[in-house]
Amino acid sequence: MDIKKLQQLVIDALEDVKAQDIKVYDTTHLTSLFDSICIASGTSNRQTKSLAASVRDKVKENGGNIVGIEGEDVGEWVLVDLGDMVVHIMQPVIRGYYRLEELWGDKEVKFGAAKRVSKRTAEVVEEEAPAKRVFNSINQATQTTLDDEVKKPARKPRAAVVDAADKPKRAPRAGSAAAAGTVAVKKPAAPRKKAIGTTIKVASSKTAVASAKQAAVKRTTAKRKAAA
Repeated sequence: MDIKKLQQLVIDALEDVKAQDIKVYDTTHLTSLFDSICIASGTSNRQTKSLAASVRDKVKENGGNIVGIEGEDVGEWVLVDLGDMVVHIMQPVIRGYYRLEELWGDKEVKFGAAKRVSKRTAEVVEEEAPAKRVFNSINQATQTTLDDEVKKPARKPRAAVVDAADKPKRAPRAGSAAAAGTVAVKKPAAPRKKAIGTTIKVASSKTAVASAKQAAVKRTTAKRKAAA
């Protein structure tokens, strides 16, 4: 089988089971045992086993030769020997530890910038295409309606009409004619509150009494002299 065809079959088989980080390298300048090597990652033991089975079945269906499969019982690192090509399917931790890319990755095989689509992926895309077209048309119609609403100018609210009779009357300013014509009326003062209690009389001292008597005698004498 042509090596390019074999490489494409392996990639399609790996993509059908959603392999991660698929790399293909040309090893003709490094060894004479095989012409290329493929490295891919699986997230679990179950997926790595499924990836190896998918590669085996795909190559067999197209007349390829399967030399052997190793590591399928554990699933952490499964090696599929196709004669001219060796496929390493590894879990990310194992792949990061052994770093096969540094050993065999001098010449990476490029399959074009366009993304490769497997048969299963193509069928899913064809089934989802009508639904996507309907969704896009709804989105476009909704966006057009929103744009039209934004372009319409907003209406200004009408000013409220207030009747002159309803307007509140203002108090006349100080010094104005209206204020001069008014008579200021004073509010009656509030009556003083009488203290509630008893009055205590304090007896006068003897000296004060004697002084008062002498003053009374003097006034009486003065009145008599004046009358005489």
